[in-house]
Amino acid sequence: MSRLVVAVRVEALKTRRSRVPVATAAAFAFAALVGGLFMFVLQDQRRARSLGLLGAKATLAGAEADWPGYFAMLAQTAAVGGTVLFGLVVVWLFGREFSQGTVKDLLALPTSRTTIVVAKFVVAAGWCLLLTVQLAVLGLAVGAVLGLPGWNAGIALTALLRLLAVAGMTVAVMSPVALAASAGRGYLSGIAAVIATVFLAQVVAALGHGHHFPWSVPALFSGVAGPDRAMPGAIGFGLVALVGIGGVLGTAWWWRDADQDR
Repeated sequence: MSRLVVAVRVEALKTRRSRVPVATAAAFAFAALVGGLFMFVLQDQRRARSLGLLGAKATLAGAEADWPGYFAMLAQTAAVGGTVLFGLVVVWLFGREFSQGTVKDLLALPTSRTTIVVAKFVVAAGWCLLLTVQLAVLGLAVGAVLGLPGWNAGIALTALLRLLAVAGMTVAVMSPVALAASAGRGYLSGIAAVIATVFLAQVVAALGHGHHFPWSVPALFSGVAGPDRAMPGAIGFGLVALVGIGGVLGTAWWWRDADQDR
């Protein structure tokens, strides 16, 4: 256990000294502000047109400028935007060792390869959790500034728990990206896996089979398909868990058994 703690500290230190966390934090901050902008427009579309925020003949429908609507938008941001952003976090953590040529030095340390992989996943989960908390805090601040109606402590708690659940599932289904980045020995294969995941999740959900496709489940659970769509069931959630566990185990197996010939 002490070796795992040390490995986590090392990975966290490498992450802290990088500019990537700042970039991801800025991306999620921007997402919260864009959500607030949509709420501002929905509050008074005439005012938005006069300020040049909405075209003269354009209208926005299907959403309400209130707390439940804003919370739903934040959850959808964590699902859709998180698929890309969380995936890139995983790609960076695993692909950087190969792209920067430090993987052999890392594997020469008196720490097992499995411990290194677990440490990277722990840092990835913590990183994505902090991004989700930042999204929630900024969302609460933006909603308070806008004076959105419909505030209720019970609704807020339920919405924030859903936001965390959506983020957790999104992180879980992106774990196989670590295997892609590792097997491809760099960023390119990992990024390709992220793009393929986003594309397939959209296509399968549009065909009506998203409830049984793990990468579509977080977005459907967030309500991105609309309130009329049924929530994913036990099978969908179970597949999310299996993909998350399988991604971690598969990555650990590859790091343990693969030949590092360059």
